[in-house]
Amino acid sequence: MARQIDWDRQLSRRLKLRELDVFIAVSRRGSMARAAADLGLTQPTVSEMMANLEHALGVRLLDRSTKGVTPTIYGQALLRGSVAAIDDLQQTIKTMQSLADPTGGEIKVGCPETVAVLLPPIVKKLSRTHPKVLVHVSDVVAPTLDIPQLRDRTLDVAIVRFAGPAHQHPYLDDFDVEVVFNDELVIVVGKTSPWARARNNDLAKVAGASWVLPPLTTSNSRTVFEAFRERGLEPPHVAMATFSVHLRASMAAESSHISVLPQSIVQSCADHFGIRALPIKLPKHDFPLAIVTLKRRMPNPVVQLFIKHALSGLRAIASPRRARPLAR
Repeated sequence: MARQIDWDRQLSRRLKLRELDVFIAVSRRGSMARAAADLGLTQPTVSEMMANLEHALGVRLLDRSTKGVTPTIYGQALLRGSVAAIDDLQQTIKTMQSLADPTGGEIKVGCPETVAVLLPPIVKKLSRTHPKVLVHVSDVVAPTLDIPQLRDRTLDVAIVRFAGPAHQHPYLDDFDVEVVFNDELVIVVGKTSPWARARNNDLAKVAGASWVLPPLTTSNSRTVFEAFRERGLEPPHVAMATFSVHLRASMAAESSHISVLPQSIVQSCADHFGIRALPIKLPKHDFPLAIVTLKRRMPNPVVQLFIKHALSGLRAIASPRRARPLAR
């Protein structure tokens, strides 16, 4: 018969935050040695700290093998709680720092490249009023709402596009998703290309061009192929497939290639990239851009401030009054 554990008594013992922090590192790295190297500790020190933590709680937290360590069911529960508890404490400290110096702080933002190109005016505006704020930007996989960096709290906020209606995604139990606008896919060419100067562009007239598209399995590329099928045209010749916005824009601007980009990028960066959108309609599909945060996570003031500026800047892009007219 399993030994009854007096959890209240065990949890009332002194638990050191440092031990919990090391436990998180060991669990994530799957190795005492790798965690020790990351933390600047010796492996025996890490092993001793984990043994002390297990003794304090009265349960085995880690399964050890020659391949490394993995959390037990008790370890998995402690990992979730430890990450949340330490993060809440860190957010509280950041709130205190913001009270001491409202012009400073740090925020970790995740977004794909197709969103990163929209950030400069947002960060510039934030920097004017809060010059000591540091914005860390990391790449995330898109288009999806499955953002593990938010779950493990290595990101404060993500700005992503995703495919399909928000309410159909299975991740809404974990995240707060604020859709800012529904983006649109547009065909782009270089400003000096013959297509940019043509008066009556049509999909059939650009069908013979070389195209630069996102990877062919993505919804954006499928939208282009769908447009050709609807017109009874042969599929376009694809010379390059890439997620890179800069590659697509550069190939369109500097050569005779045609590409596609979200309309928000064209409205914000057409002059910078030297591109222009053609007035050729593509099939409609849900392509929302949203600000995503982890539910039930206490946001610090800098995160709240960034989200406020991001919402304002992105809504300005979506406003018809600010939108650039498509080339005709």
